[in-house]
Amino acid sequence: MKLPKLAIENHQFTNVFVILLVLFGVVSFLTMPRSEDPQVSPAGTSVIVIYPGANPADMEELIMDPIEEVINELEDIKEIKSTAKDGLAVVAVEFLSGSDPDDKYSEVVQKVNSIRNRLPEDIFSLELMKWTISDVSILQVALICDSADYVSLKKEAERLKENLERVGGVKKVKTWAYPEREVRVAVDLEKLANKHIPLTQVMGAIVNENQNLPGGSIDIGTRRFNIRTSGNYESPEAIRNTIVHSAEGKTVLLKDIADVRFDFEDKKYTARFNGRHAVFVTVTQKIGTNIFDVEGRLKEQIAEFEKKLPRHIDLDYAFDQSESVASRMNGFFLNLFQGLLLVGAIVLLAVSLRAALIVMLAIPISIAIGIGFVDLSGFGLEQMSIAGLVIALGLLVDNAIVVIENITRYMRMGLSKKEAAIKGTGQIAWAVVSSTATTVLAFVPIMMMQNITGEFIRSMPVTVVYTLSASLLISLILTPYLSSKWLRRRDAEHESKLRGILNRQIENQYRRSLNFALKNPLRVVIIALLVFIGSLALFPLVGVSFFPKAEKPQFIININTPQGSSLAFTDSVTAQVETVLMSYDDIRHYAANIGHGNPRIYYNVISRNEQATHAQIFVQLKKHDLKRFRQIIHELRERFADFAGTKIEVKEFEQGPPFEAPIAIRILGDNLDVLKRIAGNVETIVRTTGGTININNPLGTSKTDLQININRAKAGMSGVPMTEIDRTVRTAVAGLAVSRFRDAQGEEYNIVVRLPFKNKLTVADLERIYVSSLSGAQIPLMQLASVEFKASPQLITHYNLQRNVTITADVESGTTVDDAMLIIQPQLDEYNWPKGYRYAIGGELEKREESFGGMAKAVLVALIGIFGVLVLQFRSYTQPLIVFSAIPMAIIGSVLALLVTGYSFSFTAFIGLTSLVGIVVNNSIILVDYTNQLRREENKGIVEALKEAGKTRFMPIVLTTATTVGGLLPLTLGGGTMWAPMGWTIIGGLLMSTFLTLIVVPVLYKLYTKEEVLITE
Repeated sequence: MKLPKLAIENHQFTNVFVILLVLFGVVSFLTMPRSEDPQVSPAGTSVIVIYPGANPADMEELIMDPIEEVINELEDIKEIKSTAKDGLAVVAVEFLSGSDPDDKYSEVVQKVNSIRNRLPEDIFSLELMKWTISDVSILQVALICDSADYVSLKKEAERLKENLERVGGVKKVKTWAYPEREVRVAVDLEKLANKHIPLTQVMGAIVNENQNLPGGSIDIGTRRFNIRTSGNYESPEAIRNTIVHSAEGKTVLLKDIADVRFDFEDKKYTARFNGRHAVFVTVTQKIGTNIFDVEGRLKEQIAEFEKKLPRHIDLDYAFDQSESVASRMNGFFLNLFQGLLLVGAIVLLAVSLRAALIVMLAIPISIAIGIGFVDLSGFGLEQMSIAGLVIALGLLVDNAIVVIENITRYMRMGLSKKEAAIKGTGQIAWAVVSSTATTVLAFVPIMMMQNITGEFIRSMPVTVVYTLSASLLISLILTPYLSSKWLRRRDAEHESKLRGILNRQIENQYRRSLNFALKNPLRVVIIALLVFIGSLALFPLVGVSFFPKAEKPQFIININTPQGSSLAFTDSVTAQVETVLMSYDDIRHYAANIGHGNPRIYYNVISRNEQATHAQIFVQLKKHDLKRFRQIIHELRERFADFAGTKIEVKEFEQGPPFEAPIAIRILGDNLDVLKRIAGNVETIVRTTGGTININNPLGTSKTDLQININRAKAGMSGVPMTEIDRTVRTAVAGLAVSRFRDAQGEEYNIVVRLPFKNKLTVADLERIYVSSLSGAQIPLMQLASVEFKASPQLITHYNLQRNVTITADVESGTTVDDAMLIIQPQLDEYNWPKGYRYAIGGELEKREESFGGMAKAVLVALIGIFGVLVLQFRSYTQPLIVFSAIPMAIIGSVLALLVTGYSFSFTAFIGLTSLVGIVVNNSIILVDYTNQLRREENKGIVEALKEAGKTRFMPIVLTTATTVGGLLPLTLGGGTMWAPMGWTIIGGLLMSTFLTLIVVPVLYKLYTKEEVLITE
């Protein structure tokens, strides 16, 4: 290869070229976005419809079915999941990986808009939400007031919202947990009946009076004047004076038959912070922005805002993502720095100071160049890209070590510095290129994974590929040039203590072992094969998992009261849970949300919409003490396990893509009663399985509704349309927003027509409801209908347009999902399933199968690519197979390392194994390539060439292994359950592969290479 020679002879260009690349990387590092997690946008959309007063069956028929039907017409759908609850329907559609998220979102919007006229006119809201991780709140601020002064709290929350919206990098600011004000038109239906005025006439009068139709314009002389007509309501008094009826010269105003005033809507969601009444303001950041810059500006605004707060309102931070990002980044950069020190120490122990400095320069230069291209590719600094840097750290010096070892070898042979640099680098160059290419090819397929997991981890392999490519370039142009300038003869002859120990090992232990192996090749191969089979037999003891817990000093508590419970009851239960939390000094603060989930503050936890039976508490601990954290979780689960009539779940945050729960059993069928019976049986199976916790059966309890049975015959004879009855009941009970009122300050309020009652509607209030007949007569509702209590399902769910129910459960620490499912699944298979009913496994197993399937393809593609490179280099079919023998040797070490350390084979361990495929063949490539050179250039026999190659390449092979292990060791020991399995997989596999490669590869070379066949260029 002529590149090293060109780089040395044109060193001015080489230096300038490298400096420019490094500057590019430094600028990128200072300006590139920073966040906690990769900001990916899966191709998916949720349609959320709120229709107060409708039960699940109504939501299914009127809302869910039409939306599902039209969305199902789209292409590339992976799955459609829908849920209908009281007043709420959610239809979530996920598209196949690789689909454009923006295009698919637009298609869903078009389809939903096309059937908007088929949906009920009086739905409260219809919202389409595009799936994105960037919608996670980076900041949650609590405005706290001991009295429920919603007017003041709303005013201050809106003022803070306006201030924060002006900050650069802010995507959205939202306020939470206070009821909206409305113009309440409390109609006295008895007065309406006495005056023979239909309710629809009242609503129509309000709508008509509040219309603002332009009157056009008129020219007078040389000027044009716009003509203004009646216009919108300008004051509440104008609403009160609305004429609703006129007959015989008498008019009936709205204030004559209704009480018109400002009021708050019915309370559906309330919140507390550390037990005190509060409202929340949350902020999300724009994609591609730096969280530290954004939050710095936000906190400046908040500090100024806090100075002007009224004395009775306090401000505190309920959630601050920058703390977590800083902690995670500091941890990763600490691992990077520690790895750098370890690698430097290993290199310094093995070679002279000048040689060590030349080798070590490859690390910061390669990292800087790699970061520059990571930024250019649109990725930022987050946990995955930084983990990629740590993984690459130990590999960066491999090429430089091999090159400088060969250069010093030629210097010891008497060549000048320049000649040794050119010849030493040129001799090893193609082997270095091949070994780097094989490592890069192991990561490229991971980059190409198309599922959501692949998108989430993509920045990690991209970082490794760029950084390793940079290290290859540096080892071929900068390392030989610096060696030709800096190295001295005594540097080449320098023998450190470590080198002396290794040389003695080569002369004694390794030489004897290699001689024995070459004399007994079949015995060595059989032993290696038996060890490999034995390690595979141990794999079931290791176990398989998906993603581990997030290990953050935060957790959430989900509170679900019995169906039909009021918000007040859910509030009282939440208060009891808060009382327990107050007793823990370890807790910094907690935010309670009653009737709603906490605003979304973690990428794979979606907050639940308004529901009176649900509350969620977000808890933040004072410090990150994993042992104490687990103790608190265990204690709280025990204290809340037998909470009468209420399910209380203490849940840790988990890594990986979102899914229902670790254990999810999906039961599909049509009849709700049958589904309920089967779900009860499956729940019993799961509950009796050891290690399962937080078991949830959505159909485990039914709720009781108040059924109004309309006598259709009576209604028909009385001339009362069914729609009139439905509209009147809806207006009286839930209220109906008929128009909007804008005040002088530009604030808009709903004008809501409803029945006048002080607190909540009672059954007795139904006696006061009148309906209008076609003739205008007012007829009491109870003359046309009867009331009864009737059980109904609390929710209805669909999976791909079919009714289903999903039983979910978590697993305790020390129990894997596989352990539990080994007991559960055989019982499900033996269950007597009715015709038309079946089960499917969801949760972690479903996502794991999808993600591991993508990784399996990645491994296969990597193997094919690496094999192709080796065939191209060696121009042989057998020698690439000899090189590949390092892979099963590596698997032995990986399995043993995971078994000894107690980690299961998780998704990150799978990433480690895929990476290992490319890493471990490097040593084999160096060994086989030099053996070929000795046979080709010096005409040595196979055995003699193998002994010489083993002796010569022993040092660089051991050193590159040591530096790779040293670079990974800090992340492995300090990276928690997320990165430790990956680290141990690579370290164990690399160590075992290195020692076995130095013996097994020469043996296989001897067995499968004929003496008379010489390798030709």
